[in-house]
Amino acid sequence: MISPEPPSGRPAADWNPDRLPPDVRGGRPTLWSNPRHRAAKTALDRLTLGHREVRDAESRWARFGPLLSRLFPETAPAGGRIDSRLIHLPAAFQRKLLGSGRNPVLVKADHDLPVTGCIKARGGVYEVLSHAEELALAAGLVEPDGDYARLANDEARRLFGGHSIVVGSTGNLGFSVGVIARALGFKAEVHMSSDAKSWKKDRLRALAVKVVEHEGDYTTAVAAARAAAARDAKAYFIDDENSLRLFLGYAVAAADLARQLAADDIPVDADHPLILYLPCGVGGAPGGITLGLKLIFGDAAVCLMVEPVRSPCMLVQLAAGPARSVSVYDAGLDNRTDADGLAVAAASMLVARMIGELVDGCITVEDRSLYDWASHAWHEAGLRLEPSAAAGFAAAAVLADAAKAGARSPVIEAARKPGATHLIWTTGGQLLPQQEFDRVLAQARAPVDATP
Repeated sequence: MISPEPPSGRPAADWNPDRLPPDVRGGRPTLWSNPRHRAAKTALDRLTLGHREVRDAESRWARFGPLLSRLFPETAPAGGRIDSRLIHLPAAFQRKLLGSGRNPVLVKADHDLPVTGCIKARGGVYEVLSHAEELALAAGLVEPDGDYARLANDEARRLFGGHSIVVGSTGNLGFSVGVIARALGFKAEVHMSSDAKSWKKDRLRALAVKVVEHEGDYTTAVAAARAAAARDAKAYFIDDENSLRLFLGYAVAAADLARQLAADDIPVDADHPLILYLPCGVGGAPGGITLGLKLIFGDAAVCLMVEPVRSPCMLVQLAAGPARSVSVYDAGLDNRTDADGLAVAAASMLVARMIGELVDGCITVEDRSLYDWASHAWHEAGLRLEPSAAAGFAAAAVLADAAKAGARSPVIEAARKPGATHLIWTTGGQLLPQQEFDRVLAQARAPVDATP
C-alpha cells in the first residue's frame, strides 16, 4: 500500500488558533489562501503516488463496467461508467453568481450520479468493488482480464454473502457503500452520526443494511465502525479518514471532467484557469479530485475547498500543518451546520498531508446561503440539490464579493482573468424525498416563484 509522505511545514505544536483570520474564528464567510500552497510540479514530485496509481484505478473501474451494467441497467448506455453531466449555467445565473457574465460557470453534476445520486459513489462504490475483486480473485471466480459480469452470479453472491462491509458516515458515503454492497450480496453495516438525516437511514434500512445510530458526531461514528469491524474477521472496514482506495476512486473523476472539457472545446491553461469549488467534509472526495486535476492541468486548476463557517476542518488542518490532527473545536468552533455532508470536525490526515501543498485555498459559507443557492439552482437551472451540494454556489459568490471589495490573492487574480472558467462541483440531492426537498426550498430567504 502506498503511504503519502507528509509535506514539510510548521509543526502543529507551534500553531496558535488565534493566528487564524478573525472571520474564520468568528464563523463568518471568508476566502482563505493556503500559505503552504506550492507549484503543482513541486508538490506532486514530493508524493509517492501519482499518474500510475490513478491510471490503475481507471483500469479497475473499466474492468467492473460489465458488472455495473448488469447490476444497474441505467449505467449500461455508458458501459457501466459512473459519471455525471457537465452543465453550462444560463448567462443570467452566471451574472447572479459572479456579478458579471464575462466568465462561464459550469456545474459538474455529481448530485445526479447514477446508482447513488451523490459524489460518494465515486469513492464508496470503488472501494467495495476493489474488495470484491480481491475476494473473487483469491477464490478463482474471475481472472484479472476476465468477465467481471460473472460476479453477479449465484456463486459470487454466496462468496460475498459470507463477508460484511462496515463504514461510518454522515449519510451519503454510507448510502453509497450500502447500495453497492447489497447489490453484490455482502452484508452491510453503517454507523451514522447524529448529523445524518432520518431519510438516509430509512433508505439504508430498506436495502436490508444494518444501521447503527450514534449520539456523537462524524468522528464518533467512524470510531465505532472501526471497532465493530475489528471484532469480525470477515468484516471489511471502509475508513473514510484513512483510505487510499476511496481517495483514488475520487481522483479518477478528474479524467472524466478533462474529457468533457475537451469535448466542449473549453481550454484549461495559464491563460484559461479553471476555478473549482469543491465541497469538503472529511476531505476524501475533494482531495482525490484535487490530486487528479493537478496531475492533468497543473497550476491551471485552482482548487478551492468549500466548508461551512462552523465546520471548516480542512482549513483549520491546513493552517495548523501536517504534524498532528487538529479540529474545529481547537479553533473555538462548534461544528454545527445544516450541511450534514460537510459536518466534520477533523479532516482526514491522509488527505491533508497528500494535498496540503496542492490546495489553493478554502472558502467558508453560511448555512442560510446554502438554502438560498439551492433555491436559485432549482428555479433557474433545474438542479435538485441538498444544502451541502449548494456550497459551491455560495462559495463562488463569496469569492466574487471579496474581489469586488478589493481583496487581493492569487486565487482572485486567477479568477479575474478574462479566460477563466468557474466550475461548481455538486455532491448530492437528486434522490432527496420530495418532502425533504420542499423543506430545503422553504428555508431560502428569497424563494423564486418560477419553476424550471
